[in-house]
Amino acid sequence: MTDEQKTWLIAKNRMMDALTKLGFPEALGDQIVKNLGSPKAMDRMTCYLNNVKPKKAELVVDEMLAICSDIARWKDKKESERANAKYNEILYFGLEEEP
Repeated sequence: MTDEQKTWLIAKNRMMDALTKLGFPEALGDQIVKNLGSPKAMDRMTCYLNNVKPKKAELVVDEMLAICSDIARWKDKKESERANAKYNEILYFGLEEEP
């Protein structure tokens, strides 16, 4: 097992433990793990579960959607920054013509 796999497993287990301690089914946790897609996102969900202690599954799903939305927004921002950097490079150096 690689270090990355261990990190994923640890994050998943922590989140699942927090979720099941609140009385939610493991099936909900499995779906949340699939949607979050990273240990950092699962850690963020775990913090939410431990601090807020939501009583309804709808609140848990809303937080999952909010985390997914934040991740998508961050990815869009990074892609925009890369595109802008490339555009500025073209403006400064011009387009290179291939021989």
